[in-house]
Amino acid sequence: MPRTKSKRPRRPASRTRKPKTYWSQHVTQTSDAMTLEPQVFKKASPRAIAQSVKRSAERSHRRKSTPFRSAMSMLTFFINRAGSTLSAARRRVLERAKAALRELYGRPQPRPR
Repeated sequence: MPRTKSKRPRRPASRTRKPKTYWSQHVTQTSDAMTLEPQVFKKASPRAIAQSVKRSAERSHRRKSTPFRSAMSMLTFFINRAGSTLSAARRRVLERAKAALRELYGRPQPRPR
């Protein structure tokens, strides 16, 4: 039996792809999370970062949890979102900001593993 041509038009050899989107980008753009001070994570002092995040968490009426948990979640989210693009020095500052946040709320530091 002879092959017949398909009635469908051929796809072009190279298609333009839709840019890849990340869940964290979607969360950042559409989330109803607390409003942070602009450029808060670029501050040099871990204590200044912790104080700013704490202030934002306590002022927010949109949070679902306690101010401490909301503030800690926001810091952790930023660290995780930055991933491998975060320099070691910047990561240290943000990890120290988490420790400073625990101190501001009177929470004990976690034991090292």
